[in-house]
Amino acid sequence: MCHSCHDDQEIQNEIRIAGIRGIQGVVRKTVNDELRATIWEPQHMDKIVPSLLYNMQKTEDADSRIGPPSSPAGGDKEESPAVLAENCFRELLARATYGNMNNAVKPVFAHLDHHKLWDPNEFAVHCFKIIMYSIQAQYSHHVIQEILGHLDFRKRDSPRVRAGIIQVLLETIAIAAKGSIGPTVLEVFNTLLKHLSLSVDFELGNRRGSSGDIDARSKECEEKIVQNAIIQTIGFFGSNLPDYQRSEIMMFIMGKVPVFGMTSESSQLGDLGTRRIQIMLLRSLLMVTSGYNAKSIATVLSAPFLDPLLSASLMEDCELRQLVLEVLHNLIDRHDNRAKLRGIRIIPDVSDLKIKRDKISRQDVSFMKKHGQQLYRHIYLGCKEDNVHKNFELLYTTLALITIELANEEVVTDLIRLAIALQDIAILNEDNLPMFSRCSIMALVAAYLNFLSQMIAVPAFCQHISKVIETRTVESPSFLPETIFRDKCSLPKTFDKDDKSLFFLMSKIAESLGGSGYSAERLSVPYVPQATDEDRLSRRKSIVDTVSIQVDILAGSGTEAKVNNTEEITFEALKKAIDTTGLEEQEKEKRRLVIEKFQKAPFEEIAAQCESKATLLHDRLAQILELTIRPPPSPSGTLTITAGHTHYQSVPVYEMKFPDLCVY
Repeated sequence: MCHSCHDDQEIQNEIRIAGIRGIQGVVRKTVNDELRATIWEPQHMDKIVPSLLYNMQKTEDADSRIGPPSSPAGGDKEESPAVLAENCFRELLARATYGNMNNAVKPVFAHLDHHKLWDPNEFAVHCFKIIMYSIQAQYSHHVIQEILGHLDFRKRDSPRVRAGIIQVLLETIAIAAKGSIGPTVLEVFNTLLKHLSLSVDFELGNRRGSSGDIDARSKECEEKIVQNAIIQTIGFFGSNLPDYQRSEIMMFIMGKVPVFGMTSESSQLGDLGTRRIQIMLLRSLLMVTSGYNAKSIATVLSAPFLDPLLSASLMEDCELRQLVLEVLHNLIDRHDNRAKLRGIRIIPDVSDLKIKRDKISRQDVSFMKKHGQQLYRHIYLGCKEDNVHKNFELLYTTLALITIELANEEVVTDLIRLAIALQDIAILNEDNLPMFSRCSIMALVAAYLNFLSQMIAVPAFCQHISKVIETRTVESPSFLPETIFRDKCSLPKTFDKDDKSLFFLMSKIAESLGGSGYSAERLSVPYVPQATDEDRLSRRKSIVDTVSIQVDILAGSGTEAKVNNTEEITFEALKKAIDTTGLEEQEKEKRRLVIEKFQKAPFEEIAAQCESKATLLHDRLAQILELTIRPPPSPSGTLTITAGHTHYQSVPVYEMKFPDLCVY
């Protein structure tokens, strides 16, 4: 009766209404009747649900009734089969329980497939909105799982059909996100990322087989519709998750980003396919991180997430580097200052921007001590890449956001050193950069130091920065962002390295900041990026200078290292070491030698010494914690002190001889 096709429209409607009311009576009877156990079986649902959907299709304005299920009112007054069928469908779903939910939903997919209602998908979206508003909230994840399963089932269908199913999933998630999505979070993202990879594969297959074929090119464009729908769904779903789940999803997506030649997936896709997947996944990550307000940067930018993210910032493709920087901005910017910093420029008065900031927390200080050099290194190396205007703008914003959100006096000092090192890249041009890149780096440094000088508000520092900018405005405007990033800017033919008035000088900066709480000595040490492989980025290196006894640890032959020499210390030697006369002069001389070594010594030698001294510090701390004193083996008064060591157990490191002296 529900499928009546009588020639007379009025009689057809009456027959259909009678059929729908019959189904409605059966549904209502299931509440207090033994039929309750049998009506939910698949053979019954496969007849009831399609009958209702067939009549609902006739609704001219489906969207007008989208919303939470309404109470069926006055069945005698409802003359439209479509309205009556929808109310009956809502009642049916409202009575569904955990065990029979899937039996009520699966016939919907069969009906939509049979009648080709995924493209266009307005009716499909309407049906699933009714389902989501009618069922009990705790069963929402069952519906999402069914849609994901059907997406897998139709994975070889046309792009428009898959895009239609993904759009239905998006609408379903939008409703489920208001309640409980349940345990399907990871499954949703895993399935969507799998279909994203599959869509890229289809797109590349169509591109390889197109050779001028219009139909193949059309499918290639349609695959991009699928990809955009997936990214939109991932972003919407991610933005509605609680923070702890969002962090897990960010890690999950980052773990899926392929690296050229490093994964089996990248070798199967080829360079072009790997690049497409990388872009799509980073776009998805950008959507998930949008609006994420981390209370602690250390929580969201943990090493397992930060290391691969920053590694992606050094890829050759400029679009990939842009996406990485935008993801960083989403996570670092906790006060929505990014919009105020948009556009790299010389800001006359930073106070007009009304920058919002809080006092830097202990967690953020700890984060910068642990990962600051890692961030500086990637900014430094990122400036050396083949960049376009947007890349330099994003690099400028990154520096500004670090200044606002994470900078104390020590970080400001390091940022100034980094800025001067960037200026040296352009001046020395050891990497043979094109003139546009050199001028752009100079403009980036000018814009950032102008911003930084006004943020820390040290008059002498501001004066030096302003003076250089004024000189550039007259003599070399291509060193300023307003000129170099202007359309059709004429590049200078030569780069004048000798005119010091055009450059920011560290000597004057150190002099101007020395009396304002900033370390002039630290400023005087040139910035050198960590020389380390990508898999060792999280390992910190530092130079350790102490006034204590130097112990040379030499590598022995074979697989084990041994300490080959010890140092004998007499009573007179100790007395001399304790004497503080002239200690200040010794310290000054030592600092001078360190600075001179950094300026003149080969980089490999400096890196090797840094690693050696870092290891030595670790060993010495272990020695202090595990120090033991053995009694004199003979009455000669000789005392041997042995410090435990991780790698050199039971090997005497110090042998200290004190004649006629007993030490307890």
